[in-house]
Amino acid sequence: MSSDLAGGHHHTGKKRRRHAEATANETNNTNEELWWTERVLCEIQAEHPGELVRTGSPYFLCSALPTHWRSNKTLPVAFKVVALGDVMDGTIVTIRAGNDENYCGELRNCTAVMKNQVAKFNDLRFVGRSGRGKSFSITITIGTCPPQVTTYTKAIKVTVDGPREPRSKTRKFVFVCLGFTSL
Repeated sequence: MSSDLAGGHHHTGKKRRRHAEATANETNNTNEELWWTERVLCEIQAEHPGELVRTGSPYFLCSALPTHWRSNKTLPVAFKVVALGDVMDGTIVTIRAGNDENYCGELRNCTAVMKNQVAKFNDLRFVGRSGRGKSFSITITIGTCPPQVTTYTKAIKVTVDGPREPRSKTRKFVFVCLGFTSL
């Protein structure tokens, strides 16, 4: 009886060792893939300095957006999504914008087609506003099977008047000295 128990423990030990070896192999494969992906990311970003930013997925980059922009105004450069892995030409890529105040900000021209690993959004416009002091996070959905989704967090602040000079205290002082009451 005791030999059966000892044999059972020995068999369980072999299973644990095999499982640990398999897990170690999977971890090594994952580490190799991440190393490769990191190297490609760095190379592409070096080729396009300041132009492309990382997303929440190691397999996609996108154009850097201005930190603050005016609602319904054309962006200074076309927004692009770059795939580092194989995505078939003709795959639809969709952009959504939202935050905790405006969960689905209105966009124009928010779909593009992947060609040569790049989806270019011609005249992407942020119509909805992100809210005072708030930025939109961008959700990028690549219509592969299964779909791939990534994010560009705190990507762009969108307001009615766009970026402007901050109100200064000297201007307020001038109004007070001249006898005007403003504000």
